[in-house]
Amino acid sequence: MKYYAVKKGRKTGIFTTWPEAEKKVKGFSGAQYKSFKTRSEAEAYLGGQKNSTSPLKSHKSHKQHKSHPKSKIKNDAADYRGEVIVYTDGGSRNHGNVRGGHVKASDKAAWAFLIKEGNQKHSKSGGEFGATNNRMEIMALLEALKYLRSKDMQDDQIDVIMDSKYVLDAIQKGWLAGWRRRGWTKADGSKLQNKQLWQSIDANLSHFQKIQYYWTKGHADDEGNIFVDHLLNKTMDKMGKKSPQPTGTHQPINQPANKPSHTKDRAPIKKSKQGPRTSTSVSDIEESLKQLGLFDDDND
Repeated sequence: MKYYAVKKGRKTGIFTTWPEAEKKVKGFSGAQYKSFKTRSEAEAYLGGQKNSTSPLKSHKSHKQHKSHPKSKIKNDAADYRGEVIVYTDGGSRNHGNVRGGHVKASDKAAWAFLIKEGNQKHSKSGGEFGATNNRMEIMALLEALKYLRSKDMQDDQIDVIMDSKYVLDAIQKGWLAGWRRRGWTKADGSKLQNKQLWQSIDANLSHFQKIQYYWTKGHADDEGNIFVDHLLNKTMDKMGKKSPQPTGTHQPINQPANKPSHTKDRAPIKKSKQGPRTSTSVSDIEESLKQLGLFDDDND
């Protein structure tokens, strides 16, 4: 349960449901309010005021919220009125959105989210090689939803702001529900890209009761969007280069195997005056390659 302290609004005081508190501050110029987990914190914020203008109620009374309202276009952080503000973003350093097209296995990609609750902030980012922009946009929202659930915040009034119309359309235009009905295939029967991620999004969203979605122009003037964009780019900056996968051996060819660094004394390789190299010379060559980590006689 949370307590909403309105310091400046149509009516001040401590409220125990967001809808009640929202009526006192929505559209009120210069409104001041915060949410707290304890009444004592709310009272301290108001300077010791103890009155509450709303009876005790639990957010659990809001159970079914199946429809997803259309996203609104806003770029001013002050316009977002949810108890929790969530920014998500994803990106990649390649020239395509389809795996196998312009996306290479060594291309960097990353996601990031920022969650704001009053004065508290939490951000997180992660990266992959060879992932598309779309995959990272989905991952950003998924990771944010998982974090909110881990903190038992799924019943809060949540504003989600992103610049991905792809993700917003999937949720709000019914694509997600359609994919589910058709066994996670597209309307034309073709394969659904990022199917497992969409299934996870669908499963997590079923736990959230009050989410309002907003679209914002990417990399423009929304501070939260700019923050997550910088965060995911910082993640990609730290990713370095993807190491090549070993082929046919248990060690990368540029990494010595776990063998003694010293070389054994052995006779130099000699050629036979009468014909080809002897079997002893072939063994010596194999031994040399083993010492360098370039030969593996394990064919399992």
